[in-house]
Amino acid sequence: MKAARILIKTLFCFLTAFAVLIYAGVFYLQSTVSSEYKIKKGDTLQIKSAVPITATYNGATLAESTNLRNIGETFSVDLKAFGVIPISKIDVQVVDELHVAVLGIPFGMKVYTNGVMVTSLSDVATEKGNLKPAMDAGIKLGDYILSVNGETVSTNEDLSQIVEKSNGKKLKFKILRGNTVIYISFCPVKSVETGSYKIGLWVKDSSAGIGTLTFYSPTSDIICGLGHGICDEETGELINIKKGSIVTAEIISAEKGEVGKPGKLNGRMGYETIGEISQNSHGGVYSHLTGEIEFSKLTEIALKQEVKNGKAKIVCTLDGGAPKEYDCIVEVRSSAYHSKTQNLLVTVTDPELLEKTGGIVQGMSGSPIIQNGKLIGAVTHVLIDDPTKGYGIFAENMLETAQGVAEEKLKEAS
Repeated sequence: MKAARILIKTLFCFLTAFAVLIYAGVFYLQSTVSSEYKIKKGDTLQIKSAVPITATYNGATLAESTNLRNIGETFSVDLKAFGVIPISKIDVQVVDELHVAVLGIPFGMKVYTNGVMVTSLSDVATEKGNLKPAMDAGIKLGDYILSVNGETVSTNEDLSQIVEKSNGKKLKFKILRGNTVIYISFCPVKSVETGSYKIGLWVKDSSAGIGTLTFYSPTSDIICGLGHGICDEETGELINIKKGSIVTAEIISAEKGEVGKPGKLNGRMGYETIGEISQNSHGGVYSHLTGEIEFSKLTEIALKQEVKNGKAKIVCTLDGGAPKEYDCIVEVRSSAYHSKTQNLLVTVTDPELLEKTGGIVQGMSGSPIIQNGKLIGAVTHVLIDDPTKGYGIFAENMLETAQGVAEEKLKEAS
């Protein structure tokens, strides 16, 4: 009897440990797969995993299911480890082959904010000591001042003139914070240094810079680049753009990156407008093409599950010439399928690129990444502690945003 009790207890412990192991395994597998995938008609869904994962729909394999679906249709399928253990239910969209013109050329950005953006809060020296009127009233870094006392604010000068003419009377500020409009009222104070009224903040009404165009989509007539949003240098916040232009640009020199000191491409902006910026998002800048883009062929975009760890090519322009391909190695990050931006780790291995730039530098953001003849992504950031490495975004994610921008334009026109 005692032996039976020991056996039962041992078996119970074993089954409990096994159940915990299975649960942990399922949780881990869930973290390595996306909640949604795109797949071409008739293809199977190949999911990179430590164990075999199958996708089924009503008992049929995914390839059989997609043959019964129309392009653009989305349906849910079940993922199972070893074809038995349920992992999750995901959405799959059937798509046609996706082709774009790979660019890798420099472009200039000129953007104007929606209102003026608060970039710094400061003290004002007054007869009563140092005061912080804007900060004490609740204004924060990254806020956008849209108007004061109902008077529209579009430039730094607009705000300065309104404050100086206030004579210290209370002003009502219309603020855009995130997606919410709020109102804050407070009184300017008189500066003993200048004799004029101040509110204790610095603002920005415009920004400019150089980046790299990733691709042009002929089907949506959208060009996109940068791979990350245009952000304010002081606050790091995404700039809320009222209007902005994409213009031609030329790279004239390169500053080599070092550990702790990012390098950069130095360029000059041209006068030819390529497009007006339609969207500034964390995944890049997007615009309808209004100028001309030269390209000789279209390249297929790889779906995110097609991207493999291994060799690839970065396409970028380092001087006034044409774009060139440079060797690199890409690694799909563990969090890749749960992020719309930093999906890849990119390591530059090309001797020429390392000699000229030290790896990835500012201005290369948006540089296309090619693997096995397909566009898999774009460079987004450099790692400060190792300029040979940086992050990249899936090309599929950028194309998805581009298609959304095109759809919004159609809605506006209808």
